Amino acid sequence: MHNDIKKALEVLKNGGIILYPTDTIWGIGCDATNEEAVKRVYEIKKREDSKSMLVLMENPNRLNSYVDEVPEIALDLIDVTDKPMTIIYSNAKNLAKNLINSDGSIGIRITEEAFTQQLIQRFRKPIVSTSANISGDAPAQNFSEINQAIIDAVDYVVEYRQDDMTKAQASSIIKIGADWGVQVIRE
Repeated sequence: MHNDIKKALEVLKNGGIILYPTDTIWGIGCDATNEEAVKRVYEIKKREDSKSMLVLMENPNRLNSYVDEVPEIALDLIDVTDKPMTIIYSNAKNLAKNLINSDGSIGIRITEEAFTQQLIQRFRKPIVSTSANISGDAPAQNFSEINQAIIDAVDYVVEYRQDDMTKAQASSIIKIGADWGVQVIRE
């Protein structure tokens, strides 16, 4: 795992794209503050850039660097959840403009998975996490299901957990509105 983190870190720092395991499904990722890298992820996925992608962070203490105001309820939800949960926050900041939704929101998940936690901690910035599939195709539930076109298009494929055949699940998604109302998007 250490060697994979080192190689992935080098790619991210140089504006490249990685294919990596997350706390949910395998993801395509890049520096969430780099517009050119984000653009490449949209191109690899053949996804319209009007469909936003989420970012991973390793620590909820860093949310204030990327969201104008973090509602207390978000921190409570992060504390009590027992499975991966993406929260959509209003008023994103300090992220690539083409990553932020047209309404100014961004989906952020605090990862509990060892590889991504260490990678993000060492990178010191959030990374994009979008399912490793061509837009419209079903997400790959493990590495063996990832389309070869995705594997060929990225700059680095993480070796860690490639042999894990566990069927992965996408995260739940919760949106916290400007009025602090909570809406469940996906359970």
